[in-house]
Amino acid sequence: MKYEIIVVGGGHAGCEACLAAARKGHKTLLITGNIKNIADMPCNPSIGGPAKGIVVREIDALGGEMAKNADKGTLQIKMLNTKKGPAVQALRAQADKIIYPQEMLKTLQNEPNLEIKEGMVEKLLVEDNKIKGVELSDNTQITSKAVILTTGTYLKSVILIGADKNSGGPHGEKESKNLSNHLKELGFTILRLKTGTPPRIAKDSIDFTKASVEPGDSVVRTFSFDNKAYYNVDNQVPCHLIYTTPKTHDIIRNHLSESSMYGGYVEGVGPRYCPSIEDKIVRFNEKERHQLFLEPESIYYDDIYLQGFSTSMPHEVQEKMVHSLPGLEHAKILKYAYAIEYDAIDSKQLKQSLETKLIEGLYTAGQINGTSGYEEAAGQGLVAGINAALKLEGKEPLILKRNESYIGVLIDDLVTKGIRDPYRLLTSRAEYRLLLRNDNADLRLRDYGYQVGLVNEETYA
Repeated sequence: MKYEIIVVGGGHAGCEACLAAARKGHKTLLITGNIKNIADMPCNPSIGGPAKGIVVREIDALGGEMAKNADKGTLQIKMLNTKKGPAVQALRAQADKIIYPQEMLKTLQNEPNLEIKEGMVEKLLVEDNKIKGVELSDNTQITSKAVILTTGTYLKSVILIGADKNSGGPHGEKESKNLSNHLKELGFTILRLKTGTPPRIAKDSIDFTKASVEPGDSVVRTFSFDNKAYYNVDNQVPCHLIYTTPKTHDIIRNHLSESSMYGGYVEGVGPRYCPSIEDKIVRFNEKERHQLFLEPESIYYDDIYLQGFSTSMPHEVQEKMVHSLPGLEHAKILKYAYAIEYDAIDSKQLKQSLETKLIEGLYTAGQINGTSGYEEAAGQGLVAGINAALKLEGKEPLILKRNESYIGVLIDDLVTKGIRDPYRLLTSRAEYRLLLRNDNADLRLRDYGYQVGLVNEETYA
């Protein structure tokens, strides 16, 4: 089996990478462990946020798919920081966890130059430091001229709940056992990172009268510059705001040694800017309360995502913690919170094009590069897909500068500074943030999208 470009992993980075490569006319193969998990949203049911919302606009300006897909799955959308200056304003939408992956899968399946295959890549085929393809766990070898690794949190992943450690990826999926070891053999420096997710609560077990309503904006908003809205602005699904209580804090302090992190069971470095609730209580012990958001996950089921309450406490402690919150005294936990550890590479071993310095024709994007967040992953995937295709065409890579885009800031930070903990894009990281606004992403980047062939004549005009 011969392909020009192989993309490994069907998350947000993988989807953008394979679409970019295929739309540029290259025979592309997407290999994913489970086709049902393509474009999955294993953590928060939202797209966008500070800085990240602008990344989604930039992806759209370059000819990517995330913005259009987010618009199709919008439950609620709002512009953040409207009382502040334009540099920090950004869109954030609650995205339906059923609709978003379904729509992205349809897009992939309708792309003529793209094939999708279920499988687990465990080795790379390399000759004279050049990529030649991949080898699957069943020893099948598939050749290609370029490979893009977008493996997410699946490299030697371990789920942590209290003292319990179990191998596996999100949703209990099978992890990649050997690929990170193989990368180490090829000379890559491997890092161990950690992230986590909060509990999901049954909607009918919550007393919403004890929470304040957080509605969407009263004007129509879209991520995509196509400006096509798929939602009813007067019928958006509400979110709700509550706060932790002194009782919550006492429970956490009393059981701190039982959490995976504070009990010494964690090897990986956790996210500084999206800490677990126990980490917040320890690091910000002067705060009397922390805000939490009750966010709907889908119109097709009633799970409520408890934003801001990520934890790795044992199940029985999570019950006490949740029941100490206002309106959740009798809440039913549908899915317990957990932490997940996984391997990543040292991003300083990458070029600005996201091609690795060690293996020619090998690109990496997303959480394998040490980032966190769907949006950062998608932005990298798009750039990696474009540049893998440009390399095959004998053209110069697309290098986005720091004064041109948040994606440029993200990639430059990764390849020049590296990471110690999962990287999160922040407005404060962009010294040109007054130029990199939500409203001008098309003016900044449409030219590039047109030049690389992902923006058509009609859209460009």
